Amino acid sequence: MRIDILTLFPEICRAPLGESIMKRAQATGALKLGIHNLRDWATDKHRMADDAPFGGGQGMVMKPEPVFAAVEALKTGNCLVAVLTPQGKTFTQKMAADLSHSVHLIIVCGHYEGIDHRVTEHLADAEISIGDYVLTNGAIAAVVVVDAITRLLPGVLGHELSAADDSFSTGLLEAPQYTRPADFRGWKVPDVLLSGNHAEIAAWRNEQALKRTRQNRPDLIE
Repeated sequence: MRIDILTLFPEICRAPLGESIMKRAQATGALKLGIHNLRDWATDKHRMADDAPFGGGQGMVMKPEPVFAAVEALKTGNCLVAVLTPQGKTFTQKMAADLSHSVHLIIVCGHYEGIDHRVTEHLADAEISIGDYVLTNGAIAAVVVVDAITRLLPGVLGHELSAADDSFSTGLLEAPQYTRPADFRGWKVPDVLLSGNHAEIAAWRNEQALKRTRQNRPDLIE
């Protein structure tokens, strides 16, 4: 899969996406990642990528020209363009799974007061928000989206069932996990996990997943 990120702050993306599983995914060729500075497509001598909003108001708005030029330069025949904005559809595990089947994804990061709406109207295929809060810039959100998508690509995780057992993949939150030592400060691992009875372990995990979901995210059940 190929993913291109367009942002005014590329260094914010490079560090986290160059480590651990993301680094390995690129090394194996599962992910081809490009991180681009939108200012490279600005045409004025100051490389301006933002301007004051029409109609007044605080802050600056990202100009359409660099965004259109960048997307048109990078876009391939089978490409999806997504804009990251608080006004978008909420990013979910299902959306990550759907996007993981894309051949080429271009992510446009919003900054400041947002992006000229003509980008959304005439260039974007999707608007995505990672949650009901506002960040200082969309590069942070891009890292979240790319990480969630990449770990679902074939061969990226160490075990083929790792992603399938994650929270949200089954519709429930994941059951509690434990490791050695079996007794830590008097807090013991549940006996069922030490029993070796896989059927009972599976039943316990399902019960705990349901309990945890009811407690922390009842909306997932309702």
